Amino acid sequence: MTAQKITRERLAAARVLVVGDAMLDRYWFGAVERISPEAPVPVVRVNREEERLGGAANVALNVKTLGVQATLLTVVGEDEPARKLQQLLETKGVKTLLGHDPQLYTIVKLRVIGRSQQLIRVDFENTPDHEVLADMLGDFEKALPEHDAVLFSDYGKGGLEHIPRMIELARKAGKPVLVDPKGSDYNRYAGATVITPNRAELAQVIGPWSTESQLQERAQALRQKLSLNSLVLTRSEEGMSLFDASGEAREHAKALEVFDVTGAGDTVIATLAAMLACGLSLREALPIANRAGGIAVGKFGNATLTYEELFE
Repeated sequence: MTAQKITRERLAAARVLVVGDAMLDRYWFGAVERISPEAPVPVVRVNREEERLGGAANVALNVKTLGVQATLLTVVGEDEPARKLQQLLETKGVKTLLGHDPQLYTIVKLRVIGRSQQLIRVDFENTPDHEVLADMLGDFEKALPEHDAVLFSDYGKGGLEHIPRMIELARKAGKPVLVDPKGSDYNRYAGATVITPNRAELAQVIGPWSTESQLQERAQALRQKLSLNSLVLTRSEEGMSLFDASGEAREHAKALEVFDVTGAGDTVIATLAAMLACGLSLREALPIANRAGGIAVGKFGNATLTYEELFE
């Protein structure tokens, strides 16, 4: 199937299971008219508040907005942000397999915006002393047959400690597995179909590179070591590179204007997962995901794309 043949009907029939660290993004917008007499900081008079899905929840929303069925499997706390998150997911039509852990604070990222600029971000979270997704393995296994692709959205918050077992189960079930990785140890992603690090994330693992040939050599070595089909490097204003057994495929950036890079990686991997769920190969999906990333950076905050924006 070619990209031209991706119809709304084909997308609507595809199903992606998203697993990872979900969070609630809160925005406080206001006017900045003076500096505080207490400290050299701006005083923001808040006049509007907004709540959006963040982390793996935003990835699932990106999948859904493209017209694909999305299910989010995650663990949240038993608190007000968890209830808000659940409410937002229901409103947006994202199916959920939610575990609740009383010891967990549902992650909240509060951004204070003045004069269209982010002034500060305040994070509310805790590190649990136990594996939060351990009890969800059964739900994961049960959900696998009903989905066409599995996407792991790792934000390094401890939710994906069991990822090697989950990757193994998904590959055994014949599902493509996509991982948005975090941290400096990628061994736990071994066996995935594709991982999608950005430049800073990949440099943490293979070291900084000075030439394209050095990058290609190290990326291919990592891909072979981890038994990955492909590695997709998102390169911001330089576009994207895909490394697989056939070599490298390069897509140059399509952004008309870069307004905000927040969540662009979410949009890229969600688009890749949607296209793989529709039966495209990674090389066919790459230009579509690159276009999606280019549109996302022209929007404010965690942006999502519609079918029209991407294909028409």
